[in-house]
Parts: sequence; C-alpha cells; structure tokens
Amino acid sequence: MKEKELLRLQEIRKIEEDLYEKGVEYICGIDEAGRGPLAGPVVVASVIMPKDSMIEGVNDSKKVSEKKREKLYEEITKEAISYGVAIIDQNEIDRINILNATKHGLTTSIKELKVKPDIILVDALTKIDTCGIPYNSIIKGDAKSYSIAAASIIAKVTRDRIMRQWDEVYPQYGFAKHKGYGTAAHIAAIKENVYTFWHNYWNSGKFLYHENEELMRRVILSQYLLIVNDSGYIPPAETGLTCNSWYGKAHLEMHYWHMAW
Repeated sequence: MKEKELLRLQEIRKIEEDLYEKGVEYICGIDEAGRGPLAGPVVVASVIMPKDSMIEGVNDSKKVSEKKREKLYEEITKEAISYGVAIIDQNEIDRINILNATKHGLTTSIKELKVKPDIILVDALTKIDTCGIPYNSIIKGDAKSYSIAAASIIAKVTRDRIMRQWDEVYPQYGFAKHKGYGTAAHIAAIKENVYTFWHNYWNSGKFLYHENEELMRRVILSQYLLIVNDSGYIPPAETGLTCNSWYGKAHLEMHYWHMAW
C-alpha cells in the first residue's frame, strides 16, 4: 500500500481509533444508497469491521469507481465481523416517504447483524431507532469514518446490482447506466414510456410536475399526507389547499390516486 493511501486510511479511521481507546469493542457503520433517484429501492447497510481493518481503497462510495466498488464489496463483506442489509422498495417509499423509508431500513439492517455493536456511527441521520444502541450522527460521515465508508460501499453495490437486474426487464429506461437517478436520459425515457411500477412516483413527480399537472398534483398530495402527520408540513402553494383543509382533501386525493392508477 502506498504511503499516501495509508495516511488517508489512518485519517478516516481516527473516529474509530478514539472509540477503541475508550474501550469500545464493536463499532457499526451505517449508510444508505438510493434516497435521490427517480426509480428503485433505497438500500441501507450496517457493517462491523475488525479493529485492525485497513482495506485499501475504502472511501465514500461516490468517490470510488463502479468497478472498484465491486472489488471492495467482496473484500469488505469477507472481512467484516458482521453486516446487514435492508432493501426498501419503491412501494414502501411512496407509502411512508423516503426519509421514513430510510430510517426503517436502518433499523432493519441493524437487526440483521449477528453481533450486537457497542456504538453506531451513521451518516447524518437523527431521530432513529437503533434498537437501544447508542449512536453518533456524523455529517458527511461516509468521507470521515472508515466504518460508514465501508457501509456506503455495501449499500451502493447492492443497489447497483438490483438496478442492473431491472435493466434486463425494462431496458428502455437505461437503469444499468444511471441506476435510477434523474439524468436527462432517464427523464426523457420516463416521458416517452410513462412510469413503471418500479418508479418512485414522488421523486419522478417532482421532475415532471409541469408535464401533467393534475396527475402530479395527486402524487404530491398522496405523499404530503404522509409527511404532514409527523412534521405539520404546510401544503405547497401549487396544490391550492390551505392548512385547515389539508388533511381531508389530501386523504381523498390519495384514495383517488391509488384507485385510479
């Protein structure tokens, strides 16, 4: 291993080293892939790496090439003390919204671990159910923590493999290339071929609202209904709803949306 890479790995292991010095034995890193795409699942991975783990190339998955990620995935999963993966599909995302789907996936992935961690390091998420295990939320954690970076690679590779499989079923959308993200080619493919059940209507709707106002209005309403209960979210101006009429109308619109589709 080159000195530059060794120094980089030592830098992103500092958080873990500090915890080990305090007597922590098992550290779990958690990260997700798929919160931003227009199609496909969100995948959340939890991983506990050995104290002396120093796999060359482990980094924020966004900074690693697809080919290199595949190789690292094999190395990480082989070396890991334990890892768990949760796959939350587009139907659940549309039902409870992407943030709650991600949080649900996080809890599920922790339950998949065969070894209970002493502490969890997670990329940015807060107000999460970690099964009673203490956690530290770290902004841009996949670039600052070795454990979170390892989890980010597991999550990304798992999701990419799923999207490549679906590309074989729906080749007209180009999933193998863009992995469901909102590239110009993907948006054009949606406009030409319409949605499949594989698409996330909420994210797609944000991009295509102007193309079919009434259809997208129903999408927005069905999603905001699920958000408003938790956050008291104010309805967007384009829906024409006031806060007082929000819940009832949103409920009716959501019912109509599911029946009509």
